[in-house]
Amino acid sequence: MQPGTIAIVLVAALAHAVWNTVSKYKRGDTFLFVWAYTSAATLLCLPLALAALAAGSQTLSWQLAAGAVVSAALHVTYSLTLQSGYDRFDLGVVYPVARGTGPVLTLLFAILLFGERLSAIAILGAVVVVAGIVVVAGNPFRAGARHPFRGVLWGAATGAAIAGYTLWDSLSVTTLHLDPVTYFTGTFLVQSLVLTPFALRRRSRIRFTLLADAGPILTVAVLSPLAYILVLTAMQTAPVALVAPLRESSIVIGSLLAWWLFREAHLARRIVGAVIVLAGIAAISL
Repeated sequence: MQPGTIAIVLVAALAHAVWNTVSKYKRGDTFLFVWAYTSAATLLCLPLALAALAAGSQTLSWQLAAGAVVSAALHVTYSLTLQSGYDRFDLGVVYPVARGTGPVLTLLFAILLFGERLSAIAILGAVVVVAGIVVVAGNPFRAGARHPFRGVLWGAATGAAIAGYTLWDSLSVTTLHLDPVTYFTGTFLVQSLVLTPFALRRRSRIRFTLLADAGPILTVAVLSPLAYILVLTAMQTAPVALVAPLRESSIVIGSLLAWWLFREAHLARRIVGAVIVLAGIAAISL
């Protein structure tokens, strides 16, 4: 994997860690929160997508429509599962389990379904990254966590959704040759259209959610598409089986942010885990 591609994925990891941290500040309705940041992201990305269409880098086609529809279904599942898990259980359980499960499943299916062939050291690097994530996350069954095993199950369900959309989106930008910005904007647009009728049924709570969560909504609306468009861009030149675990270095960043912002404990363990993750990244770069 080229250094420039690694840099793109690491910037995406930073953006991802920040928006996940911010989403924990959500106070309003979970469904309306997801709907609001999805709709806001659509409005922010739409000018960029229209510019790509005008420039001819992407044309309106059935491939774009089909890709966006399938991706939207997978992303809606992911977003609602993730945010519901955050509502019920500790961030320190759901986030690392989700982000650790996702790349493992992605790597396995990329090899089994796509027939991707990786060097031994690249596979070792991916495994080391996941091992470092486990060290950073610690023991999800530890005393004091709220219903930790259920949190693990929610995290694993989220990880399965992550693997699903990662594989499909990789297929869309590599095999269907869809422009990442236009494609992901279409995905957000479909999500917004699907979620809006259900959001209107909760119209009595829309005002409170928008006012109470304005900051988190705008932050997620900006950083979530930024993070994933960067990942899709990286997938155009690097195997998904390597991009997927590398982007999960966001867990290290998120854990350090949690220690800094929320004064969470176990800093030494997190530093050790960060070093392991960096070792895995170095192996992948070879």
